[in-house]
Amino acid sequence: MLKGSIVALITPMDEKGKICQKSLKKLINYHIKNGTSAIVSVGTTGESATLNQEEHSNVVMITLDLADGRIPIIAGTGSNATAEGISLTKRFEKSGIIACLTVTPYYNKPTQTGLYQHFKAISESSELPQILYNVPTRTGCDLLPKTVTKLAKLKNIIGIKEATGDLSRIHLIKQFVKNDFIFISGDDTTALDFMQLGGNGVISVTANIAAKEMTELCNLALKKDFYNARIINQRLMILHKILFNEPNPIPVKWAAKKIGLISSDTLRLPMTPLSPYTQMILTKILKDIGLYPNNMQEKYIKKK
Repeated sequence: MLKGSIVALITPMDEKGKICQKSLKKLINYHIKNGTSAIVSVGTTGESATLNQEEHSNVVMITLDLADGRIPIIAGTGSNATAEGISLTKRFEKSGIIACLTVTPYYNKPTQTGLYQHFKAISESSELPQILYNVPTRTGCDLLPKTVTKLAKLKNIIGIKEATGDLSRIHLIKQFVKNDFIFISGDDTTALDFMQLGGNGVISVTANIAAKEMTELCNLALKKDFYNARIINQRLMILHKILFNEPNPIPVKWAAKKIGLISSDTLRLPMTPLSPYTQMILTKILKDIGLYPNNMQEKYIKKK
């Protein structure tokens, strides 16, 4: 089962907006060293919305190559067009990825019937395991528990990344699905509570720059040591929140550069650089929780 701290990996780019393989390798090694349980490549945090299909596929395949079997890779394959979601999914068959993370169709605002048919069509197009991804604040539609339980009956839909922050969802779904259905939080601020209620882990933005801490937090939670897990979580809470002070991944990409994990915090329009005000606050937070200066991260990084 997928569990623990799974990073929603940023996609590093150079100053011209091209994928930076050197920084990507550094990030992967950092996560392997710090016990991250899996990597989501080209999800929301990986800027899937501004990569074309060819770039999208290339980043996933490069990540697979650089990981070299040392850490499981999950591919983001969501789209607002069902045909495009199928196309992306089929690109990764027999590639070595362990699952696809498929976001609800954005902008279209489909009905629950439309959502069911969308995910059913993708599921039937491939043997790859599928993880549903529900994030209404970004997509404009909500995959309701009743629809999730219906989709969970399809053979290769294995779990859900639930990013609503609504902790009641885990109860509403869990009672109607098999015991091996995977529940992954998509919200760092409520992830510990989510795991305490029976969740298996978190697909984390914070883990991009606090991989060791998120690994420890999740490992403790999965051992049901919620007292010590909460101590770590309370220390990280201000970071969880500031990383969404501006649209993700603007803050986390800037922070990753600040602490030396990537060489550039380049984003593609319409995403714009982090504001000076948030830079000031985030710098102080990084110092306060021990993630700054740069050389504090280097001890966790080894070459492949």
